Amino acid sequence: MYLPTFSPADPNWMLLSCDMSGAYRSLDGGNSWEMIHYRQLTGSTRVRPAFHQTDPNVAYAPAGWRGGLRRTRDKGKTWEEMPGSPSGPSAIAINPGNTEEMLVGSRRGAFRSADAGTSWEESAGLSGQVIGFHFDQTSSPPNFTCYAGTREGLFRSEDGGKTWRALSSPAEGKSVLAFAAGSSKEKHACVLYCTVEASLEEGAYRGGVFRSTDRGETWVSVMGGELPKTVQTWNFVAVEGPAQYQHLVTTDADPAVVYVATPWTRNIYRSNDRGDTWRPLLHHDMSSSDFNLGPNYLIDETGEGGDNVSGLGVNPANPDQIAVSDWMSCYVSGDGGKTWASAHTRSGERAGVRGRGLRWVNNGLVVTTVWHYYLDPFEPNRHYIAYTDIGYARSTDAGKSWYWHTGRPFRNTTYEIAFDPETPGKMWAAFADLHDIPDNNVISGRHYWDQAGGGVGTSTDFGVTWKDTSQGLPSKPIVSVVVDPRSPKGQRTLYASAFEEGVYRSTDDGLTWEKKSDGLGAPGVNLRACRIILHPDGTLFCLITALRKDEQFVAEGPGLYRSRDGGDTWEWINASQPLLWPKDFDVDPRDSGVIYLGAADAGGGGRRGEAGRERTAGQGGLYKTTDGGKTWTRLARKGRDCFGATISKHHPDWVYLCIAEGADDSGLWLSKDAGKTWTALADLPFRNAQRVAFDPADDSIIYVCTFGGSVWKGPAEWRT
Repeated sequence: MYLPTFSPADPNWMLLSCDMSGAYRSLDGGNSWEMIHYRQLTGSTRVRPAFHQTDPNVAYAPAGWRGGLRRTRDKGKTWEEMPGSPSGPSAIAINPGNTEEMLVGSRRGAFRSADAGTSWEESAGLSGQVIGFHFDQTSSPPNFTCYAGTREGLFRSEDGGKTWRALSSPAEGKSVLAFAAGSSKEKHACVLYCTVEASLEEGAYRGGVFRSTDRGETWVSVMGGELPKTVQTWNFVAVEGPAQYQHLVTTDADPAVVYVATPWTRNIYRSNDRGDTWRPLLHHDMSSSDFNLGPNYLIDETGEGGDNVSGLGVNPANPDQIAVSDWMSCYVSGDGGKTWASAHTRSGERAGVRGRGLRWVNNGLVVTTVWHYYLDPFEPNRHYIAYTDIGYARSTDAGKSWYWHTGRPFRNTTYEIAFDPETPGKMWAAFADLHDIPDNNVISGRHYWDQAGGGVGTSTDFGVTWKDTSQGLPSKPIVSVVVDPRSPKGQRTLYASAFEEGVYRSTDDGLTWEKKSDGLGAPGVNLRACRIILHPDGTLFCLITALRKDEQFVAEGPGLYRSRDGGDTWEWINASQPLLWPKDFDVDPRDSGVIYLGAADAGGGGRRGEAGRERTAGQGGLYKTTDGGKTWTRLARKGRDCFGATISKHHPDWVYLCIAEGADDSGLWLSKDAGKTWTALADLPFRNAQRVAFDPADDSIIYVCTFGGSVWKGPAEWRT
C-alpha cells in the first residue's frame, strides 16, 4: 500500500494506492475503504494525488502510469479526464493561496496552469524528474515563490512556476530522494526539507535528511536524535547499508513538524523542531509498555508486527493527522502518532477485545492475491481463502468474518485446497514460499530464489490446525493438490505439483509421496508443474508453465499434459498448438476431451518498445479443444495475458474468461455458449481476475479471485 493522502478540506476523505493497480478511497478517516472502479482511476505508487485546499469534493490524480491527469468532483467516486494535461506526471501541486494555480512535474520538467487545469504551459529551467513542489504561502501574490525538488537537485521560481533556477545542493553528487516544504504567514516561517541519497564513506554517514530556512540558499543536515543511519536491507540476502530516507512529509499548518521514514525499517520518525530532534512513533511489540497500535490480525496473532514502510501521509491542515502504510498494513493517527488505529482491518469481536484466535472483518482495504475461494462441501457456512503473502484464512459465518493463521506448515502462500469426499473437516493444502506462480513476477525472474520451498499440509478439523505431510516431496513450491474420490477412505490417492520438479503421487492419505513425471515437461530443462485437474472419468491433467532464460522463452517443456494411468506416464496434448506461456486451464466435467487453456504473450524476452511488443504479441488468449488436444481454436483475446477460464458448476456451457495482467478493459468475461460469444462483467471494479468460484446452493452469484484485489462476490451474469 502506497501514498496514503488526506484532504485538507475534509479530514475524513483519504486516497491510497496499491502496487497491484487498485486505487482506494475512504470517507471516514480510514475506518473503511472502497475500491475505485478501474475505469475511473487506477492506483499510482509514485505520484501522490493533490486535494483542493477548500473544496471538499475535488482532487487530482494521475491516470495510470503514462496517462494525463484526472479530476474528481464527488470525493473520488468518479473521475473525469483532463484533456491537454501533461502525460506521465511525477508530481502534482495546487496553490493553497490561489487554487486556480497548479504545477505538474514530469520526467523532463514541469508544466503550469493558471486556470485549474484547463490549459497548460511548460516551465523553463528545471532539469531532472520532478518529485515534489511547494507554493510558498509567505510570498506575495500574484507571483508566488515556488520550490521544486527533482532527482537532480532543488529549484526556486519567483514567478509562480514559469521559470526556475537551481539552488545550492545539500550534498554534491547525491541524488535527491524526496522533497517537502511548509510555509505559514501566521508562523512567519517557510521551511524546506529534502532527503538525498546516502552513503557510508570511511565509516561516516553522508547524505540523509536536510533543512533550509533561507529559501534554499543553504542547507543543514538534520540527522541527529534517534534517526537510524544504517539499516538492514534485503534482496533475498540481508545486507547492512546506509539508511535511504525516501518518505518525507510536512505541512503549511506547522512547518516545524516533519515526518520521515526509510523503506527498510518498520518505523517512522517525527520532529517538532524542524529536524533538530527526532523520535520513533510506531511501537509494534504488544508486550511493551510503549505498544500503541490498534487491533489488527497481523499483530494480534503474532504479538508483534510491522513491515517495511511503503507510504507516509499527513493532513496539510493538521500536522497531527497522519497515516503510514507498509507492505501489508495501514495505520492512521489523529494525535501525532501517540496512538494508531488499524486502517486495513477491524475486529469481528466486541469492542476492546483483542488477542489471538479472534475473528477479523474486511474493511475494503485488502490488496493481495487470491488463488482459490472455497465453500466447505459439508458445512456451507465454512469458507476458505487460498492467499498470497498472508497464507490462508477461514470463515465460519459464510465470509462475514475471518480467522487468520500463520506458522508452519503455512508458508508465504497457499495455492490450493482439496477436501476429502467423505470425511467432514478433512483437507489437504498446497503451500509455498514463492508467490505469483505462474504470473509475470515469477516468469520474468523478479520473484524467485532457489531456496523457495513448500509442502503439503493435512487438516482434520476444518482447517483450524494443520500437520505437515510432505515426506518424499522436494523442497520446492507446491502449487496444486487434488484427491482421487474413488480411492479408499483413509488411504486416499492424492496428486501434488512441485514447481520445477513435476508431479508427485501419494497412496496413503498424503503421508508419503513419490515422483510420477515420466513424459512430463522437459526433464533437466523445464518441469515447472502448476495446476493439476483430475477429471471425473479418471483422466489426470497437469500444466507446465513458462521458463525464460537470457530474456528468451524456452520452447522445451511448457504445455498441457495428460495421464490416463494415474500419473505413471504423461503425454503432451497441445503439440498442434504449442504455447510458450500457458497459465491455467479447465476441463468440461461432462467430457475430458473438452478443455479450455489460457496463455500469455511470450517471445522476445518481454522487452519494451514497439519492436518488443510486436515480438511478444500473438499467443496470448483463450484456447479450446473438443477432441482431447488434437486441434485447438483460439476463442478470445481480451488482453496480452489470459490467465485461463473457469467452467460454471451450475451451467457447463457458461465459461468465465479471466485476464490476470494487462487486460485491454475488463478482466472478467462470460460466455453462455461455450466460448462462441463473450460479454464483459464490467461491474467488477478490479481488472485482474484469475479464477471464479461458485456457491453450490445459489447459481445467481460467483466469487472472483483476483491478482491483487482479494475476493469479490457478485452476480453470476451481466446486469443491464
